[in-house]
Amino acid sequence: MRIVFWGSPAFALPSLRALLEEGHDVVGVVTQPDRPAGRGRRLRPSAVKEVALEEDVPVLTPERPRGDAFLEDLRSLEPEVSVVVAYGHILRPEVLDLPGQGSINVHASLLPDLRGAAPVNWAIIRGFQTTGVTIMRMTEGMDAGPILLQHEEPIGERDTASSLTLRLSEVGAGALVEALALLELGVIEEREQDHDRASFAPKVDRETARIDWALSAEKVSRWIRGMDRIPGAWSPLGGEPVKLFSPEVLFSVDHGAPPGTVLIGDPDGEGLIVATDPGAVRIDVVQPAGKRRMDAGAWLRGSGPGEGDRFG
Repeated sequence: MRIVFWGSPAFALPSLRALLEEGHDVVGVVTQPDRPAGRGRRLRPSAVKEVALEEDVPVLTPERPRGDAFLEDLRSLEPEVSVVVAYGHILRPEVLDLPGQGSINVHASLLPDLRGAAPVNWAIIRGFQTTGVTIMRMTEGMDAGPILLQHEEPIGERDTASSLTLRLSEVGAGALVEALALLELGVIEEREQDHDRASFAPKVDRETARIDWALSAEKVSRWIRGMDRIPGAWSPLGGEPVKLFSPEVLFSVDHGAPPGTVLIGDPDGEGLIVATDPGAVRIDVVQPAGKRRMDAGAWLRGSGPGEGDRFG
């Protein structure tokens, strides 16, 4: 099957590799243009572009996937189907409908739950015990097209957005290959979504990632795990933002302290324990402003907080 693959971040790589390994004819890749990255702000290609170039697949990098010139470039590839995996732009109907068999998408939730840009983050934050991957036919509505195939994936108590994203990228690749095989055979059954049940997973950013210590210990823990690794849950301390990772819920702590207060700052014993409402969380990994991630104990031995200091 002649496929144009649309994707940009590392989440899309297992799907692209699976298509190539299964012998599909990936006739082109559409991905985001090179962007400045790192301390030197040098232009860096997307993860998908790097793999496409290694595999000698033609690459298109439009600033926006629209306009007559882009449509002509896309048409010249003669795709039978477009496969979209975390590309990063909404596609217009004339783009979605250009291939003979339309466009399908790998989405990291069990639709209609968690439509939108950040389904993995919000599945953890909202306390889902199960999520998964949906292969759907793309329509003009955001993540609203008919479902072709779904696979479930459990969410563990210690899962972070990073660990769950990695697993779902592999689950999605397998589901994609399966769905394409059924599509080629003409035996796949498309199922309309129940739009009345839809929930949404908006994009996360730095402000979204700020921790509200007035939440319960369980909710603060989910917030930290759901924002790991990007953008990273954070809280100000002494006027400087500190990112916090690897939380552990401490249900039985009865402290009476204001939320965000450092209850214990013991580098060689109990570690960094912060008050929530109710309960408390132990934080095992931190990233102070301008520094790399480090063990919380190492931070406490150096410039870290002491008992009674308070995160904002």
